[in-house]
Amino acid sequence: MNKLSVDNMLNGKESRYSLVMAVAKRAREITDEIYKAKEEVIEKPVNLAIKDFKDGKYSIYEPEMTE
Repeated sequence: MNKLSVDNMLNGKESRYSLVMAVAKRAREITDEIYKAKEEVIEKPVNLAIKDFKDGKYSIYEPEMTE
C-alpha cells in the first residue's frame, strides 16, 4: 500500500480537518454504494476515498473566512 502524507494531499488552502472530514464522508458514500450493489469489498473504502481525492476526482470546498 502506498502511504500518503496529509501534507502532500493538502493543496495549501484546505485544513487538515476539512480533508479528514471529506475523506470520511466519501468513504461512507463508497460503503453505501458497495452495500447497495451487493459487491465484495476488495479494498477498504477509506483507501478508495483517499485515492479519489489524490486523483482529483473530488475536491474540498471551504468558504472564505470573513471577520
